[in-house]
Amino acid sequence: MSWIDVTYHLRGSPEDAEARARAIAVEQSIEMPPEAVDDPFVLGEILGRVVAVESLGGGLHAIRILLSAATVGGDAGQLLNMLFGNSSLHDDLTLAEVAVPPDLRAALGDGPQLGLDGLRRRVGAQARALTCSALKPQGLSPEGLARLAEAFALGGIDYVKDDHGLATQAYSPFPQRVAACAAAMRRATARTGHPTRYVPSLSGSLDAVREQLRIIKEEGLDTAMVAPAILGLANIQKLRRDYPEIALLAHPSLAGAARIDPACLTTLWRLAGIDAVILPNHGGRFGYSDETCRRIADAAIAPTPGLAAIAPVPAGGMSVARVPEMLDFYGRDVMLLIGGNLLAEGDRLSDATAAFVATVHQHSQAQAPAETHA
Repeated sequence: MSWIDVTYHLRGSPEDAEARARAIAVEQSIEMPPEAVDDPFVLGEILGRVVAVESLGGGLHAIRILLSAATVGGDAGQLLNMLFGNSSLHDDLTLAEVAVPPDLRAALGDGPQLGLDGLRRRVGAQARALTCSALKPQGLSPEGLARLAEAFALGGIDYVKDDHGLATQAYSPFPQRVAACAAAMRRATARTGHPTRYVPSLSGSLDAVREQLRIIKEEGLDTAMVAPAILGLANIQKLRRDYPEIALLAHPSLAGAARIDPACLTTLWRLAGIDAVILPNHGGRFGYSDETCRRIADAAIAPTPGLAAIAPVPAGGMSVARVPEMLDFYGRDVMLLIGGNLLAEGDRLSDATAAFVATVHQHSQAQAPAETHA
């Protein structure tokens, strides 16, 4: 049998920590008193095992538990359930880290199909950081969004994504928006020669998402954005298997609503097959620290046998002025996303985008060569 190595962070008194650790191990495995179980297989191969309880200071404890991989099968949603399903109801507990054994990783699938290196190859950017922006605000027509998309592409940007709130609203239905923006990409690419990718946002039921992917493929697109915390890990896993040619960017919408460490969540999304993960960069509109951002980036690109590295995408109120600082922090293995700061340039959007792209290119050239992630 193989085991998932899980670490939780528990707030509470040292006197209670050991007992709570044993209770969590039971809750996340057999969910009944062990003394009431007489099956040796259940007790020996399914019941969770407490490995260590360590004080982190300030009333915080790290609890390390082994959970049976046999309880997961090959379902990414079930993995999340067995890691934190019932225990997420305890407001003093956080899912901090997870390491899955090789056999479970193989059962979950092949992970990212393109990853960071594949995203680079698609836009001819093997030796530099990637660039990205977003179409907003909500309320624009397909034609209005397409004009912005074309302006971004004429500036030489690599990826242009829908804002995550764009779905299939009456003012911008998905089919019309995708058709208009895809046509804008083709026009811009014909002029610049740079293969800018348009990234529609997928939303709704799995059936609705499949229809959206049909439209995407008909338009010749090969990249899409999903919100794994809303769509669900099992559905992400299924989409990855059924549409291996579509690169998937993960939006963090709702990812802060549960007590799961953001770096741990990045690991789970990577296992499910995400190719890039958007994160709120420190110093922006959201409250992540530089240490949290570093751990997310490390979880995205950490060498893992059989699992491609994925692109960290720092965003959330970033400006072109911060590009050198961000590249110094993340290095070349990153996709920088700047939205509102560029859109505020109005009629100068293409020129401002070109300046953003040039800054990324120049700073990347001054850094050490980008790695290749097998």
